Amino acid sequence: MSERDGYRAGVPCWVAAVHPDPEAGVAFYTALFGWEAADIMPPEGAGRYFVCTLRGRAVAAVGSGRGGEAPRVPAWGTYIWVDSAEETAARAADAGGSVLTEPFDLLDAGRLAVLADPAGAVFCAFQPGRHRGAQVVNEPGAWAMSTLHTADPETAAAFYGRLFGWQADAMDFGGMTATMWRLPGYQGGEPGQPVPADVVGVLLPEAPDQSRDASPPSWSVDFWVHDPEATAATAAALGATVLVPPLDTPVGRTGVIADPQGASFSISEAPTPSAPA
Repeated sequence: MSERDGYRAGVPCWVAAVHPDPEAGVAFYTALFGWEAADIMPPEGAGRYFVCTLRGRAVAAVGSGRGGEAPRVPAWGTYIWVDSAEETAARAADAGGSVLTEPFDLLDAGRLAVLADPAGAVFCAFQPGRHRGAQVVNEPGAWAMSTLHTADPETAAAFYGRLFGWQADAMDFGGMTATMWRLPGYQGGEPGQPVPADVVGVLLPEAPDQSRDASPPSWSVDFWVHDPEATAATAAALGATVLVPPLDTPVGRTGVIADPQGASFSISEAPTPSAPA
């Protein structure tokens, strides 16, 4: 199921990064993952938006802020497929979240609302048009999973459950209790992956920290790779910072990297496909 042509409502479907210098961002990621990229914004557009592809199929995007404004914090964002951006935004507000950007059209690609959960973690509700989300997932060089980092997992579970129908399922993650977000009836993933096929995301709890340097609640993205050590070394050679060198976790070997402009992401070793029965 690594190649896709659309998703069901409530499933994360796309990831995009915003950077002050999107051209430099594209140069980094194409070198790191072997992507190709095309600038799809019209000549009169104020911003830049590069769609990145693998084998000619869309995997992610790198762009500037809306309207060409430089983002305050370079970051990767997760888009969740919805039937109606307007209805999702209204439900998010009713559930205690915030509407950061009211629904707007992305040319003919779809309709987008930028939202935040009650703790402030930002995500996007995507109502599809011509764009059908990531066409390649769950293979080396492609996005595999998004993770919510928050100090208030109970509130998060209630919010996302109400908004998308996600069910929280506790799992042991190296001595701490993490959460798998499961969407009943959904079948995704790949044979041999370390989580059930109906998992659409992960929640990792963080201890409350009032220090000035504490990281705010956020969604992060994970890309599968053949060799995490080699990928981390390549990233460092390209100017990135290896925040967490690859190490063994309950779901595989994983590392965390900040790209040269500061947007962080994780890399995980792609699981070995299960042999046919």
